[in-house]
Amino acid sequence: MGKTKVKICGLQSVEVLKSINNLPIDYIGFVFAKSRRQVSPIAAASLAGAARNGVSSASPRIVGVFVNPDMGQLEEVMTHVKLDVIQLHGQESPSFCRDAKERFQAELFKVVSVGTQHRPDGDPVRFEDYAGAIDGLLLDTFEPQYGGGSGTTFAWDKIPAYREWTREQGIPLFVAGGLNVSNVAGLIRDYTPDGVDVSSGVETNGSKDLEKIAAFVERVKQA
Repeated sequence: MGKTKVKICGLQSVEVLKSINNLPIDYIGFVFAKSRRQVSPIAAASLAGAARNGVSSASPRIVGVFVNPDMGQLEEVMTHVKLDVIQLHGQESPSFCRDAKERFQAELFKVVSVGTQHRPDGDPVRFEDYAGAIDGLLLDTFEPQYGGGSGTTFAWDKIPAYREWTREQGIPLFVAGGLNVSNVAGLIRDYTPDGVDVSSGVETNGSKDLEKIAAFVERVKQA
């Protein structure tokens, strides 16, 4: 499937986006859920404009990150910025995923907090339930307050079962959770995800670090 895709998530600065728009970054993520990285729909419109006006051969795809949104929240964001991908981190049902991707004509990535994600009624969410309802699966480490973005890794030996299922479905598998320039090459070597997603691993004191972003992207593309 070619080189591993890179997603840089939690961007909040137009200046940072302009500084990295010559790098081979495949996806740019804006967080609309409650988080220290949360941005407003209006701010995201300016950020998306900076990302799409880059000098790289292909502009990155714009991803909106949500936790248990309703259709109204998705509608509000879409009126300001056209998302290429809707990424859902909560307990969204397969039917909600289908409805959202059809209504907004965007790809739908579902996030699974490996081994920990549950519906409000306590029944475990089975990734197999999402067959045909999603366009990508992203594995992350559970974080109780926001659902993800913890900056810690999960047990990577859980990946193969998800890897097998996504290949059967013909959809990409992304891995997040505690990735950085030191460990991402090992992840790619041992588990061959289609893409990797990083946020805190390319930050210094809570802000995106241009040198860390460049080093991370280079390490992924060379792996």
